[in-house]
Amino acid sequence: QVQLVESGGGLVQAGGSLRLSCAASGLTFSSYAMGWFRQAPGKEREFVAAIGWNGASTYYADSVKGRFTISRDNAKNTVYLQMDSLRPEDTAVYCCAAGNRGYFTTHDAYTRPALYYYWGPGTQVTVSS
Repeated sequence: QVQLVESGGGLVQAGGSLRLSCAASGLTFSSYAMGWFRQAPGKEREFVAAIGWNGASTYYADSVKGRFTISRDNAKNTVYLQMDSLRPEDTAVYCCAAGNRGYFTTHDAYTRPALYYYWGPGTQVTVSS
């Protein structure tokens, strides 16, 4: 069965960095676009970043642009999220998600949770002020 497992979350001071990883198994990784979403307590899930199947295209929410970097290693079936200059408002549970690459034909598509079929359980990121 398909599994997505996130790691790398934790507690960090504002201005610090974390690198999240998402290891995928049970699927042909290169056939999937990958995304990172986050959800803070009492708030709706929001798009953070996404990457096309071959890594050539990347997309970011305005709130993280210039601070976060998404990348993938298809040989390792892993997607990463490098998070720098972290802020308290970045505190949330971060989940990775996989969607069949055929559905992602526009920038807007990458931001839509409904197009991602597989989801990981998430990893907590807490940024203290």
